[in-house]
Amino acid sequence: MTVRFRKRLIARESYEACAVFDVNKDGILDIVSGGFWYEGPDYTRKHKICDVMPVNEYFDDFSDYPLDVDGDGWPDIVTGGWWGKTLRWRKNPRAENRDWETFDIDQCGNIETIRFYDIDHCGVPEVFPNTPNDPTCCYKLIIDDQGRGLGQFRKIILNPRPSGHGLGFGDINGNGRTDIILSDGWLEQPQADPWGSVWTFHPEFSLGSASVPILAYDVNGNGLTDLIVGQAHDYGLFWLEQVRDNAGHHWIKHEIDMTGSQFHDLQLVDVDNDGEPELVTGKRYRAHNDGDPGAHDPIGIFYYKINQGQFGKHVIDFGAADQASGTGIYFWMQDLTGNGYPDLVAPGKDGLYLFENEGFRE
Repeated sequence: MTVRFRKRLIARESYEACAVFDVNKDGILDIVSGGFWYEGPDYTRKHKICDVMPVNEYFDDFSDYPLDVDGDGWPDIVTGGWWGKTLRWRKNPRAENRDWETFDIDQCGNIETIRFYDIDHCGVPEVFPNTPNDPTCCYKLIIDDQGRGLGQFRKIILNPRPSGHGLGFGDINGNGRTDIILSDGWLEQPQADPWGSVWTFHPEFSLGSASVPILAYDVNGNGLTDLIVGQAHDYGLFWLEQVRDNAGHHWIKHEIDMTGSQFHDLQLVDVDNDGEPELVTGKRYRAHNDGDPGAHDPIGIFYYKINQGQFGKHVIDFGAADQASGTGIYFWMQDLTGNGYPDLVAPGKDGLYLFENEGFRE
């Protein structure tokens, strides 16, 4: 049995990131992607956010994450892109019919995309731009004594080396603290204050142009954290089995799927409500404007039953570029229809699509 998805075109705009949240605080989830948001529950009413800088066939917008930056109770957007080299936030106009103001947080270098993780358990996620050519850093929202954002961020450099292409989070050594995973190793969170102590770098693997995120998950159920990684600009989807001995950590590479390329965004989501997460991913259509291996192959979105490393593949969408859809650089999964199953919002150069999860079929 597999899960049935109903595909809907939301917009032809070719932004590559999206998010789902209640933009106008009417109690109904909306879809956000690049320069526009689409009002729920039917997503046919389109609202402008602001102008976004176009560059060739891209837009300088590789994240649309909701975060109340200024503490006014309305969700703002944290964004950034490769060409602008700048981490930014856009202020929600609170239902007023005007463009969202954009504020620069920092010129941090080329941003491949951004991920968000509450690594210190403060209740507010920290902002982690993946800047391949610049140091690994994060941005911590400054909050007041009631936990409300003050519109400013504190920058913390975690490692001065170039980050490389790839980023993830997980407890690698099993000490209860979340570490940071990069394409060529992992940063161990210090026992003391994570923002005032040195993070130790462990160069234990080389993942190439890795997906963002690199997923940390115990694939084979032996109690050790393994890694799941896609090749963002080449063929291949893999998992790395963690092995420990007296010499330390070792990693054994296993293939999941070598038939596709440009697996840029990966998520672990319980697609079929069986209590176990599935691996959801797909091709980022024209990630380098036809410059990557496999660029002209068919595109698609898939989920994989993990099954202790057996990875059974199920197709959500697959076909020629003018018929099927990919995942963009930052897709989103959340129940928008209220049937208890997580739906999938897929942006990309092929348009913005909603895949409504309808549950099982034979």
